[in-house]
Amino acid sequence: MTTLRDLSRHLGISVTQVSRALNGHSDVGAETRDRVMAAAAALNYQPNLSARKLVSGRSGIVALVLPEISSTQYDSLFVQSVGGLSRHFSARGMQFVLHMCGREEDPVRVYERLVNSGSLDGFIVQEPLAGDARIRFLQDRKVPFVLHGRHVAQPDYPFFDIDNEAVGHMLTSTLLQKGHRRIAFLNGRKGFAYCEARAEGYRRAHAEAGIAVDDRMMIYGEMTEGHGLISVAQLWGRGRRPPTAIACGNLFIAKGVFLALDALGLSVPGDVSLVAHDDELPGLNSERLPVPLTVSHSPLQESWKPLADILTRAVEGAPLAELQQLGTVTLLQRASVAGPSKSL
Repeated sequence: MTTLRDLSRHLGISVTQVSRALNGHSDVGAETRDRVMAAAAALNYQPNLSARKLVSGRSGIVALVLPEISSTQYDSLFVQSVGGLSRHFSARGMQFVLHMCGREEDPVRVYERLVNSGSLDGFIVQEPLAGDARIRFLQDRKVPFVLHGRHVAQPDYPFFDIDNEAVGHMLTSTLLQKGHRRIAFLNGRKGFAYCEARAEGYRRAHAEAGIAVDDRMMIYGEMTEGHGLISVAQLWGRGRRPPTAIACGNLFIAKGVFLALDALGLSVPGDVSLVAHDDELPGLNSERLPVPLTVSHSPLQESWKPLADILTRAVEGAPLAELQQLGTVTLLQRASVAGPSKSL
């Protein structure tokens, strides 16, 4: 079994440096940390968790709590997420565990049981809601955690996120700049912080252009093909002028929109311009949809490493200023956007 001393000899650096790199200490340079992580993975290093707990009082185990998955469409995303987090925590000498809870269970009670067990050092928390009780509970109990996202504008906790308000603004502005004035936004579920942030970006882009927002053009729902299909049926079946452009919260929704527009005999971008946010979800490629899609682009898989880094350092007691990070979002312009069609 590979030990810290084996890694030290292999890399030609001290055992202390190896240990501090594996535990995410800020005094270890990024290049050294990456070398240590790569060597730990290559040599299959596994920490002695029992010895670690005796010395440090920490178990070296962190957890992700998720509700039951209701859609098989997300199975591959679930595997990618869990696999990515597990890989990056393992490289840092930590164990990552997944706890599934029933959809009817009170999530705070689930966290309370896990915290009271004394076996976990911290948590990755996903999909925050406005006023999320999980966050208040973990803060009150002083349990280390990292939030994938933010539920307030200026968080007082560790997080990794992208600027979702900028995502909504970017997609909407792209269409407004082409002359569109009736823009539908097919968002995710109402109440989730990232969806509300994107809605704010949509509204801000309209306000900057001096255009009133028609709230009926904003439709919330599950981030699935079905949401795209049903929303197009609603938008074209209300006895009112349909949109000339649609922005989608992800590529699953956009795929459903393509199918629905095709069924109506409408083309992209000839009749309707279409944009979406691209997380690089498994099995979907924004360039290989029926028309290469203009997207705001930020791969979800690029969040696993910083989430593991931040939680590892939070467990070690790093200052909050070093535990808050925003990922990048870029606009990729392709063939799915044109000026408004005169036929709509």
